[in-house]
Amino acid sequence: MRIVGAGHAFPPHFYDQEQLLAAAEAHWGDQLHNVDRIRQLFANVAVGGRHLALPLEEYPKLESFGSANDAWIRVGREIGAAAVEAALSDAGLEPADVDALFTVSVTGLATPALDARLMNRIALPERLKRIPIFGLGCVAGAAGIARAADYVKAYPEGVAVLLSVELCSLTLQREDLSIANLIASGLFGDGAAAVVVSGTDRGGGGPRVVSTRSIFYPDSERVMGWDISERGFQLVLSAEVPDMVLQNLRRDVDAFLQDHGLTRDAIGVWTAHTGGPKVLEAMDEALELPADALELSWRSLREVGNLSSTSVLLVLEETLHHHRPAPGTPGLLFAMGPGFCSELVLLEW
Repeated sequence: MRIVGAGHAFPPHFYDQEQLLAAAEAHWGDQLHNVDRIRQLFANVAVGGRHLALPLEEYPKLESFGSANDAWIRVGREIGAAAVEAALSDAGLEPADVDALFTVSVTGLATPALDARLMNRIALPERLKRIPIFGLGCVAGAAGIARAADYVKAYPEGVAVLLSVELCSLTLQREDLSIANLIASGLFGDGAAAVVVSGTDRGGGGPRVVSTRSIFYPDSERVMGWDISERGFQLVLSAEVPDMVLQNLRRDVDAFLQDHGLTRDAIGVWTAHTGGPKVLEAMDEALELPADALELSWRSLREVGNLSSTSVLLVLEETLHHHRPAPGTPGLLFAMGPGFCSELVLLEW
């Protein structure tokens, strides 16, 4: 099982953090006792700019969950197709070569699902096995690779594609003055990424998927997630998230690596979800990582923000194309998300 290609696509609307801050201040300024709080929150997330699904001036026109979801379907189909095509091109494959398509998202809903809406757009084969996955949130990039690898393990001649589409800006609650919503307005961005997993060597010969592991933490459902109502997706984001990382990640990573005769010192490439500064700092501390081990994750956060499940795939793609280590180097790709849970993917580069 090998990752043989990766690609991404962003909406064309990019705004630096000062532009987005100005829009937030204009909208919420007269409703807050301390308007400087927004500026502080935007600075704390360490994001320099983000892509948005729509032009900034279009967001006030989204008057219902339905209108926001319609935009998710329209834009998601466009950038989802572009990301899949980029990943397949990177692998030297055509849409007709794909046997299974896994799609992950937590920012919109559709029936038929997004995968079905891509069938004609990029001429995917009628025999395609379609596996849409909703609800895993930030962890879904790593979990999606694991499930695609499971498929290829069962069908060694097969080609599986994972597509992540996250349009976080379309979930923003304009009337919600909670700290969680204000943080989200400064942290999350929009985009799509795709990864190709094959049972045979193709493309540029990316890392081999050695093993995967899922870990669920009991009684943690309110740490992160959505409350979904007629107004759409309302963020649940507890201050406990960094503590969950510190309490669990080292133990789980050590146990996973030990089962493969490895220790953390043996890992040459760490590919982490860009959860935000406090989450990245907690990952660094929990795993006692070398200096700059998570630099690509920090860079992705600065350049495009947190894209939920898409983020870890962007870091993987950057590693694959521009920071590939020596052959045989062990790597660990990992993410944490709603559940609360972890997903670990052991790679051999």
